[in-house]
Amino acid sequence: MGILDKIRDIEAEMARTQKNKATEGHLGLLKAKLARYRNELIAASETKGPKGEGFEVVKSGHARVAMIGFPSVGKSTLLTKLTSTASEQASYEFTTLTCIPGNIEYRDAKIQLLDLPGIIEGASGGKGRGKQVIAVARTADLVLFMLDATKGEIQRTLLEKELHTCGIRTNCEAPDIAFKRKAAGGISFNSTVKLTKMDLRLCTLILKEYKISNAEVLFRGDYGADELIDVILGNRVYLRALYCYNKCDLVSIEECDRLARLPDCVVTSSGLDLNFDTLLERIWEYVAFILNSRADSERLLVTHCCYESGRVGAPPCNLLML
Repeated sequence: MGILDKIRDIEAEMARTQKNKATEGHLGLLKAKLARYRNELIAASETKGPKGEGFEVVKSGHARVAMIGFPSVGKSTLLTKLTSTASEQASYEFTTLTCIPGNIEYRDAKIQLLDLPGIIEGASGGKGRGKQVIAVARTADLVLFMLDATKGEIQRTLLEKELHTCGIRTNCEAPDIAFKRKAAGGISFNSTVKLTKMDLRLCTLILKEYKISNAEVLFRGDYGADELIDVILGNRVYLRALYCYNKCDLVSIEECDRLARLPDCVVTSSGLDLNFDTLLERIWEYVAFILNSRADSERLLVTHCCYESGRVGAPPCNLLML
């Protein structure tokens, strides 16, 4: 039985297993096995796949924004109209076959916008050029989901699933779980808060699935099996995401208003140049928040290093304030 067959069997078993207190341990173990098999599948494809077919784009500007979406949702049109870069546009699918970068200058910020080829369902498993697209998305500061407003929220759900399978977590913080392997001593399990989704037994089962018999685990939040698995694997990326529902001129006013009120969402029309100003403002707000948060973290790190070395004065620090 191959890895793909094992993944399908586990997903089927998880779908038919009822979620309750009695099945928490079983489901947690299934999630650990599923994550391990998916990790093995991605690693195998990276080593066996043809070389030289990735998208190599030099990072420039203050931040990088990667457009992710299915074919023919308006990514190339948006890139052409927001930047000085001309991306090929046509009425057929898969017009864009490689990564095309453009630059946005807005409020003294230089933002690199990447027009990536459209991905299809199953991209995380190797279909199309999905893995190359997702690999570029992991290097971005912000993911811009380009969605077709006429399809409702179906595309959003499918794209989030593909990115989640490849280890990209959007609009969430990394779990505050301290994990450290040990040479001996068994499993040390502690928490600073009351846990409702995790206990020592479940933690031990998940760790044994990864052949870990000695480790220290400290929960600083009420997390479950999914978050613990992410910490154990250590290859997850946490990115901010903005959802752009394009072709809003093709839906009713009521549907357009509903989509616009969803969290982290903007409605636009690339064909009629509608609402581009709001989209640019939202991109700028997200990028400014990301960069300032990063600068604050670097300042705290420099301050800590100065105190550790005995230099208690204020360290020199250049914050990027947009």
